[in-house]
Amino acid sequence: QLHLTMSEKNELTKSLEMVQKELQQKESEMKREISEYKDRLLHAEKEHQDALTEANQKNQVKIEACHDKMNSLEHFISSQKLEIEHLKSNKEELNNSLKEANQTLGELLKTKVR
Repeated sequence: QLHLTMSEKNELTKSLEMVQKELQQKESEMKREISEYKDRLLHAEKEHQDALTEANQKNQVKIEACHDKMNSLEHFISSQKLEIEHLKSNKEELNNSLKEANQTLGELLKTKVR
């Protein structure tokens, strides 16, 4: 009986050692997989951050270009407004000169008719 019990104990001990070994292998495998997933996650996060940075830089360049264009258009509009005011002033001066010339012509014609 003792011999049988000792034999069973040895078998159970071997069986326990095998199960422990399998568990250690599985734990080791899981740790390796977790490490791989962490590495892949870090890589993906870095790629994502790089893409965001690049997109932000491109957008910043576009924004600056738009600001420059807007400033240029505002300057152009201001210069056009000044030109319009100048042309209006010239038109008024020409109209006044024309009126004076017509009055002078009228007076000359009256003088000639007499």
